Formats: sequence, C-alpha cells, structure tokens
Amino acid sequence: MKIYFLGTNGWYDSETGYTLCTLIDCKDYYIILDAGNGIYKLDEYIKEDKPIYLFISHVHIDHISGLHVLDKFNFKQGLDIYVPAEKRKALEVFKNSPYTKSFKKFNYRVDIHDVIEGENKMPFEFLSKKLLHTDESFGYRFLLDAKTITYSTDTSICENDLELSKNADLLIHECTYKPGLPPSNWGHSTPNQVAKMAKDANVKKLVLTHFAADLYPELKLRDEAEKIAKDIFKNTVAAKDGLTIELS
Repeated sequence: MKIYFLGTNGWYDSETGYTLCTLIDCKDYYIILDAGNGIYKLDEYIKEDKPIYLFISHVHIDHISGLHVLDKFNFKQGLDIYVPAEKRKALEVFKNSPYTKSFKKFNYRVDIHDVIEGENKMPFEFLSKKLLHTDESFGYRFLLDAKTITYSTDTSICENDLELSKNADLLIHECTYKPGLPPSNWGHSTPNQVAKMAKDANVKKLVLTHFAADLYPELKLRDEAEKIAKDIFKNTVAAKDGLTIELS
C-alpha cells in the first residue's frame, strides 16, 4: 500500500504546496482524503480500474476547492464521495453552477453519500468521529490491507482524536500552527501537541500535514516542526507535496 501526499498546505496554495489532498492506493481501492487543489494530480497515480472513494473531512474551501477540477478526469469506474451528513447540503450547493460544472454533466458517474458519526458500513467498514474545529470536521479511521490508518484534520487535540488514533499503523494529522502559539478557539494543532498525542496513542508512524500557508511560508519551517515533533515522537515525518509513504 502506498500513500501519496498531493497537497499539504492549509488555507491556500503557495510556493510550499497545494491545499490538502492525500491518496491511498491499497489492494482493492483508491481512497482520496479531502479535495484541496492537490487533487488535480490524481491522474498521475490512478491507473487501474479499482473503485475510487473520496472522503471529505468538512467543507471549508481549502478542503473542497479541488472538486472544481474533477471534470478533468475520466474515471470509467466512477467516483463516490463521502461527506459528513450535516455538510451534505453545503456540498450539494458547491458542486453545481455557478460555482463549478454540475457533476451531472461529467462524462463519468459521481455519487455523494452521507457519513454518520460512529461505525459506517459502506463502502466498507470505517469509523468516523467529530473533531474539535470551528466548523464541524470529521476524522476517519480505516482498516486497509491489514493496516490501520487514521486521518485527522482540522482539529485541536481532543478525546475523539485520540480514540481514532489509538494503535494506528499510520496517523496522518494536521499541523496548522507553529509551536508556541497561544490557544485558539478555531481548532488546530501544533507539532508538539500532535507528537505527544501520537505517543500517548501508541501509533507506529506519524505524518504531519495541512501546514498553514501563512505560518509556514518556507519548507524549512516544516523541517523545524518535524524536528520538534521527533524530540517527542521519533517516527514523525513532516509532509511535503510529492511525499510517498509505503506501508507493508
């Protein structure tokens, strides 16, 4: 199984990268995590006819702006999008004119499905929990190819975040804020906070992503964040666009 980090910025695109999008290529599926502008690279990686599932954490623009470029692709197998049920209405508005080309006019099938908090049964079993963000965001926990992968963004560290992360083989977690920033009610995390939680949750590997474009204007600042996190949890990587992680 390979995980490709196509976009690793939070808020907006910059010289450091595109907004958030991650692709998991496992045995039976392609799984896309959020639809920031990095999603435009999908056709460089999706070469098989395996089912494609896109999971949306929430509907802030930096997580759904890439839906505008879906018409670029020709996925013969179609695309299934999973979104928190309470955000379905907002997504339905965004996927139509005047914001973008209606999904109904694509040359391939696109269907939208509701995600509920807790255990979900389709398209396969996975766990979803509400996270701590100014607008409700969902975190996800998947069991794929006998590996547990947790995806958490945007959020402050919270009990649901910890529960989703426990004993995960891979934790993909936001790192919007720099160390030392005062607490905020917006709902984001710092590298030291995430690393401590990863250690407490007994995860095997941590990848930091969703670096705020304004707070991390240079990639070397991500390297510094990685070092700070590694001092707490050694097996940490700060993601950059183009990073590939292999789980075996």
